[in-house]
Amino acid sequence: MINFIVCDDNRKYLKLVNNVIDKYMMKNTLEYRTHLFDDYDNKFLDIINEKLSFKIYILDIEAPTRSGIDIARIIRRKDVESIIIFLTGHDELGDIVIKDDFMFLSFVNKFDNCEKRLVKVFNKAFQILKVRPKLRFKDSGIIYTISLEDILYITRDSVDRKCIIKTDNNEYKVGKSLNSILGLLNKTFVQTHRSCIVNTNRITSYSKPKRIITFDNNEKIDLISEKFNWELID
Repeated sequence: MINFIVCDDNRKYLKLVNNVIDKYMMKNTLEYRTHLFDDYDNKFLDIINEKLSFKIYILDIEAPTRSGIDIARIIRRKDVESIIIFLTGHDELGDIVIKDDFMFLSFVNKFDNCEKRLVKVFNKAFQILKVRPKLRFKDSGIIYTISLEDILYITRDSVDRKCIIKTDNNEYKVGKSLNSILGLLNKTFVQTHRSCIVNTNRITSYSKPKRIITFDNNEKIDLISEKFNWELID
């Protein structure tokens, strides 16, 4: 369970951060919970002491009762493992944060591509926490655990009647159906053909006229049918 703990006294940005979290986590199979606060009150202090797994704090530096800097000090006295992200509209406070050495992950300006920067920071946070969504299933007595981000595509071999899960370095031939595998994947995976599923996070380009997908390792596939063509159009 990922616990996002967010504090911002501006309801607009509290809602914005909450929406970014929901959108980001929709692409993962991981469970999460978002704890929203508009001040560093006693309820916020209580959650610092709660033994929750995988805490990611997103702290506004300026709040009515206390500053996010003071809160970061309190967090670090008790917890050196949780992720701390500072969110503020005051760049001049960055030097104070850096000098205090809170072991924070990032300093995000509310007015400078805030949503995109938060997504990048979440990617880093998940790497640090070593939380990576996985495809896990059992086939012929073997338990497979494959990181979703490593998968390029999955195809169905009509001759062997097996599915081939293609990653950067391996091919896994399994007896499960394409539909059953699709049901285990998150929303970054789309079906492009009756015998193919692709990881949209790994696609770098898509030629609609030629119906060719190019992945970030330069591998290409052309298993794209008219029926599923719309799935790749943003």
